[in-house]
Amino acid sequence: MNDPMIWMVMSGAGLIGLGLTLTAALSGWRSWIELQRAELAQRGGGIERGMHPAQPAAARIELADLKERVRKLEAIAAGVDL
Repeated sequence: MNDPMIWMVMSGAGLIGLGLTLTAALSGWRSWIELQRAELAQRGGGIERGMHPAQPAAARIELADLKERVRKLEAIAAGVDL
């Protein structure tokens, strides 16, 4: 097992296997990203449109909650007790 040629063959096979695995993973990642883009396009763009009355109420509630959190953080930063 100390033959250098065996180690070179094993290393080469390992690198080829790693390359194939990474190529398959990258292909799957790209496909998943394209699927997500297609879903966003089907929903009408989502965030790019901004808040629109046709959006679900949950999105408007979440935005109001985030605005409230920002207001509280600004008050804390200014030293005001709520």
